[in-house]
Amino acid sequence: MKKALTILLVLACSLSFVFANGSSETASTSAVQGESKGVIYGIYKAGDQTWFIDEGEAAAAAANEAGYEFIYVDAKMSPEEYLRAIDNAIANNAAGVVTCTPDQTLSRAVVDTLGAANIPVVAADDALEENGEKLAPWVGINAYVIGEANGQWLADYVKENNLATDESVGLLIMTMDTVSSCVPRAEGEYDKFTAECPEFSTDRIFFADYDGTTDKGYTAADAVFTAHPEITTWLVTGANEEGTIGALRALEQAGKADNACVVGLGAYMAKDEWNANGADSAMKASAYFPASAVGRGSVEVLIAMLNGEEVPMETAVDAVVVTPETYKEVMGSDAE
Repeated sequence: MKKALTILLVLACSLSFVFANGSSETASTSAVQGESKGVIYGIYKAGDQTWFIDEGEAAAAAANEAGYEFIYVDAKMSPEEYLRAIDNAIANNAAGVVTCTPDQTLSRAVVDTLGAANIPVVAADDALEENGEKLAPWVGINAYVIGEANGQWLADYVKENNLATDESVGLLIMTMDTVSSCVPRAEGEYDKFTAECPEFSTDRIFFADYDGTTDKGYTAADAVFTAHPEITTWLVTGANEEGTIGALRALEQAGKADNACVVGLGAYMAKDEWNANGADSAMKASAYFPASAVGRGSVEVLIAMLNGEEVPMETAVDAVVVTPETYKEVMGSDAE
């Protein structure tokens, strides 16, 4: 099936973006006419997640438009798979690499290894960093500011519904404390919410740490919900869309979704909730920032490096909070 699909794509000279089923790496065919300038690797920590699929599609498009082929790699949240992909990029004489690492402690080794092979690298989403210092140019979301946007929306919701002093209302913030790009998201959510809604007791603010997947988000959130039966109305936000969706599923399983208010981060899964359930969903809002902006931006920075240009060490994408009433207008084709 994969071989037949590849042949069809080559014949059509269309944009090719193929991700692995059972293997971590699949080459795309180039959409460029004539001789390719080389191959760009996109190595993503969780290549089966919607965010990275969308990001990879945009990265492939940008690479193809510039005359490069693109190889999408799913590292499957495995450091071993990830390092193998780095080695493969070197062995295949990659022109450059854009990457989101599953383990930021690998940053120095990755940058040094690619540097020794004269292969430039751009970090997407999660920085390649050491002691808080970026080791390679980074393209991602404006994490703290986006967290603040969610915190502001939740504070407004609490005030509009007179929930601030209700002892049966709790706020759960889903966290990913081992991922540097995710920490400021939760910090922004907490800081803005508590600043805008000081009458909401911090004793009713809870945290659940997870690994970025929906399954682990479900498990972490469910443990908090079970441990606090005194809370009958839950407000939830978090570090990524998968975590908030996991919490939403846990609320539904516990029969607590009707009164809940979940605010996502990304909107790439929230839109599915709204397309299916409209305003009846407990997912009441989500901070929208397109994965395509990060995917295309990371490749554009990489190509600038390949062209010998100076590039910024940080390129951040902002967000706007969308709701079931506004998401189609704001998100356009991303809402489909």
